[in-house]
Amino acid sequence: MSTHRIECSVNGEGCSVEHVPARRLLSDFLRDDLTLTGTKRGCETGICGACSVLVDGEVVKSCLMLAVQVQGREVRTVEGLAQGEQLHPLQESFMKCGGLQCGYCTPGFLMTSCAMLKHNPCPNADEVRHGLNGNLCRCTGYTQIVESILEAAEKMRETEHHGN
Repeated sequence: MSTHRIECSVNGEGCSVEHVPARRLLSDFLRDDLTLTGTKRGCETGICGACSVLVDGEVVKSCLMLAVQVQGREVRTVEGLAQGEQLHPLQESFMKCGGLQCGYCTPGFLMTSCAMLKHNPCPNADEVRHGLNGNLCRCTGYTQIVESILEAAEKMRETEHHGN
């Protein structure tokens, strides 16, 4: 099997990995080659969303994308949300509002929500539910997840408003 050198940016840092098999999935590349284990393997068919990451700011299911497809691109994983010790508002809200139970699906929800709020910083509950359509949680009814995202959106708007 052929191998490739992959050069990309992961969570804002340059990354270069030699000898990546052509058929290696992005989820496996992140977890096994880069030891970024926040990205979870769930269904491995793109249904559950646990493996969701951002590639060039857009949500992708990393179990459906080959690692070679991120050549020259920007990848953001759940490890890249916090700024040092300062959690991202989504992470804070998920903890405060109980938007997580076992936590397995949480990284995928966080990354999907991050992209959703970038495109729609002021969503209503129905828009949040629609935006989460590709993510599944087996532990909780989605009420706390939606509440977490709405609270984070409000906090992010307030921070942006006060920052200007």
